[in-house]
Amino acid sequence: MRKLKFILSGGGTGGHIYPAVAIADELKRRHPNAEFLFVGAQDRMEMQKIPQAGYQIEGLWISGIQRKLTLQNLAFPFKLFSSLRKSRKIIKNFQPDVVVGTGGFASGPLLKVANQKNIPTVLQEQNSFAGITNKWLANQANKICVAYAGMENFFPKEKIKFTGNPVRQDLIEIAHKENEAQAFFKLVPNKKTILILGGSLGAKRINELVEANLTYFEENSLQVVWQTGKLYFEKYKKYQSKTIQVHEFLNRMDLAYSAADIIISRAGAGSVSELCMVAKPVLFIPSPNVAEDHQAKNALSLVKEDAALMLKETQLEEKFQQEFSALLNSATLQQKLATNILTLAKPNATKDIVDEIEKLIKK
Repeated sequence: MRKLKFILSGGGTGGHIYPAVAIADELKRRHPNAEFLFVGAQDRMEMQKIPQAGYQIEGLWISGIQRKLTLQNLAFPFKLFSSLRKSRKIIKNFQPDVVVGTGGFASGPLLKVANQKNIPTVLQEQNSFAGITNKWLANQANKICVAYAGMENFFPKEKIKFTGNPVRQDLIEIAHKENEAQAFFKLVPNKKTILILGGSLGAKRINELVEANLTYFEENSLQVVWQTGKLYFEKYKKYQSKTIQVHEFLNRMDLAYSAADIIISRAGAGSVSELCMVAKPVLFIPSPNVAEDHQAKNALSLVKEDAALMLKETQLEEKFQQEFSALLNSATLQQKLATNILTLAKPNATKDIVDEIEKLIKK
């Protein structure tokens, strides 16, 4: 049989990179002899993360358009022309069977060229509000895999497949890891544990909220696993104690989720999909500093299903203790949120996406 070839493109943030790697891993599992190439933006995090995952990557000179007039915006037409030209060269040399885009600006020129060459393309949209690049590519894509209902507002209805977002497979078994999790984090049994997540770099407002409420957490006999992020760890590590654990990163997210009774988190698409699998009560604090306020839209899609709570950053000082206490003191509310969020989980998302890719190969 002829060796299959796949190009995957997506990056700028972990939310675009992780789904691309998960899809590649599943394709590789099914087709061990296949060849893979990733394409990203030459100065973004994918240029390090993809080789760490074991795949080759090519970089394009591309970036997004800023919302105000900048020198970077003036350079955009030149970057786009350069990226289209390099994409033509990449596709001509590699000859892929299918090209997969998971969002981020680098996927735009590459998939546009693939469409011009009549190479099948698949888009994977993580968010409830579609990104600029995927909206630009949608009309010519063969299939668009989405994680939220209502995406026909952005994409041609006949091309949409509701698959969910790829998630870490080690999350499926977290219910059986409670003892291991308590030992790993040295937690006191039968004492409620709050897990606080702000992403790999960290969330300034969430960290400030935790700092302001350390006494409140202690007065309520809570133990806290606090992931500050890379940018903030040095500032907050002084609060490390028996009941307040301060971490820069959490390398065992499966155990962190397993240990938690309640979770406070940002609402990036990947985090939301993981938390649906985890099935614990969640209070989302969306980042307001993202395109189209998509984190708030992600969180609201769960709030409308009585599957999570949400507070905006502007509400934290006024409402946090009131909302959190209501959740902490109501076993009924905790159970309702945990039960409802699990109904939104899509544990087979990666397999379902790869099924759609394989259909295009067979055609």
